[in-house]
Amino acid sequence: MTSTSGDLSRPAGRPSPGSRARVLLVEDDLTIRESLRGSLSAAGLEVRALADGLDLEAELHSFRPDLVVLDWMLPGRDGPELVRVVRRTTAAGVVMLTAREGVADRLRGFDVGVDDYVAKPFVTEELVARIRAVLRRTGAVSSTVVVDDLVIDEGAALVERAGTRIALTATELRLLSYLATNRDRVMSSAQILTQVWGYEQYADNLVQVHVSAVRRKLEAHGPRLIHTERGLGYVLRAPRPPS
Repeated sequence: MTSTSGDLSRPAGRPSPGSRARVLLVEDDLTIRESLRGSLSAAGLEVRALADGLDLEAELHSFRPDLVVLDWMLPGRDGPELVRVVRRTTAAGVVMLTAREGVADRLRGFDVGVDDYVAKPFVTEELVARIRAVLRRTGAVSSTVVVDDLVIDEGAALVERAGTRIALTATELRLLSYLATNRDRVMSSAQILTQVWGYEQYADNLVQVHVSAVRRKLEAHGPRLIHTERGLGYVLRAPRPPS
């Protein structure tokens, strides 16, 4: 699709190499908004947040989001009205946050162009997973991550290192994908728990056990990729060339 001065659509299926997907969050509840901003940023997404939809058009033009997360009940302009604005302006995906469970409400949302719903109260892990799924469907991000000789395709549940397929459990795959998506960034145990397991509690031993298991499987086929930063967390980085 060719972009024009009035159309912010980008070619589907061609994310920019090394770029982070951009998410515009519109949520009037300050606590939810700030919590989600932090969680989505920790998940490797570039996030901009609004308290209402009054400046939505301006943000769509300046920020050019790949996906918009909208609360259904917003002051002034409700979610479905704002979805129409998004659809007139851009090809961004739309995920609606809603406490409304009625079938008629959901059908109304789908009619105006909602890609997915997440019901309140929600688990952050589920929301991040649904956002990533929509981003993959719209072509804003690839499901494949490559770090050195490691290839991860979370959508296909495929992990290979140096051409050899590696068997991981579902949890190990989520953990490795999260670290690989945030390559070269130290992720704390609390961040990993929230994004991989959805736990708000701190249980460092759970993370340590799974990191050790993934590390053993990867190191059977090459040098260390997952490193422990004592007192800070874990980071996945490509091996440094010999000096």
